[in-house]
Amino acid sequence: MIDIQLLRDDPEKVKKGAVDKHFDPVLVDKALELDEKRRSLLQDVEKLRALRNKYAKSKDIAQGKQVKQKLQKSEPELEKAEKEFNEVFMQVPNLPLAQVPVGKDEKENVEVKRWGEPRKFSTKGGPASGWDFEPKDHLELGKTLGILDFETGAKVSGSQFYFLYGDGALLELALVSYAMELLSKEGFLPVITPDLAKSRYYLGTGYMPKGDEAQTYTIEGEDLGLIATAEVTLAGKHADEVIPEDKLPLKYVGYSHCFRKEAGAYGKYSKGMYRVHQFTKAEMFIYCKPEESEQMHEHILAMEEKIYQELGLPYRVLEMCTGDLGAMAARKFDVEAWMPTRGEYGEVTSTSNCTDYQARNLNIRLRRRDGKNEFLHMLNGTAIATSRTPLAILENYQEADGSVVIPEVLRKWMGKEKIVV
Repeated sequence: MIDIQLLRDDPEKVKKGAVDKHFDPVLVDKALELDEKRRSLLQDVEKLRALRNKYAKSKDIAQGKQVKQKLQKSEPELEKAEKEFNEVFMQVPNLPLAQVPVGKDEKENVEVKRWGEPRKFSTKGGPASGWDFEPKDHLELGKTLGILDFETGAKVSGSQFYFLYGDGALLELALVSYAMELLSKEGFLPVITPDLAKSRYYLGTGYMPKGDEAQTYTIEGEDLGLIATAEVTLAGKHADEVIPEDKLPLKYVGYSHCFRKEAGAYGKYSKGMYRVHQFTKAEMFIYCKPEESEQMHEHILAMEEKIYQELGLPYRVLEMCTGDLGAMAARKFDVEAWMPTRGEYGEVTSTSNCTDYQARNLNIRLRRRDGKNEFLHMLNGTAIATSRTPLAILENYQEADGSVVIPEVLRKWMGKEKIVV
């Protein structure tokens, strides 16, 4: 949530941020109206409670009884007003940072960098930049190599689930091991988190369980949901804590399975491993001082770029415009790897600076050296998602004979140079 004082002091600034993110500015007006209502009710209830205490001390039973009756009416009204306010206030998005490009949707995201030269294949049987075969997509490669099986996944679990066999399974484990080793050397603490979290944490980090864009699988009869990312559990780790300034930044790389309903329509590239219901991920997460969050955001992005450079996968970096930021992020970058059979780049990682928005949701503060407390900043970024990264490796590293060369940095875990039929 945003700072309530900002809402009261400068509602027009909050409205502009909402409009730039393509949220309804009426939310801001409604939140202000409900805030005034609950504050008025709170004042009335506090006065009645003071009177109740006064009459209890003076043993004025008759007056005390009257006050008690009034409280029995007023306290439920206050509780209702608090609930109504929170429901609306939680929908007011985080304000985008000043440097974020203003735009309507993903079409207005800004490319800021490219690295590597996309491999060119021939699609007509003749030579093209040294290659003279038509590339196969990852589904065909995976099936031919006997490492990827969506048919059995659909039989056992439903559509958009899959089995990995042999070198496919080893490739996933190698990618996670590589990311964990690399990032631990950069000061990130490796963590294996639970795959389930209470609603407070998946809601507090922005993963909604209902609606057209539902993401969370919930457990019937329990206050638990399967996490969409270790961001949820790593954010929940320090909920309701006050962290001393000299302990910051806290840097984690969390390993978890990730579960996403992926409700809604996502276009022609939703088949195969690009958009699935379950995958494994290594997720970077940082808690830091507000004045350090821009630097930490650049740090996470640099780690993402280092990973894809060492994997030898051509990529580009996009900065999200305001209309593609979502509610939580104040600034966000995507890394998109080249995907040969699409003939374009596809998202493989992202990194978001959520400033103090999630910290307010989860009540996480820092204690300054002078003893004052304030909300800290929280950032997240994908290191490796073991669905889209293997997709990019299979397609970019394929050979004419159907084999796939293993990126050099993964070979010590794979124990081989190629995946062959």
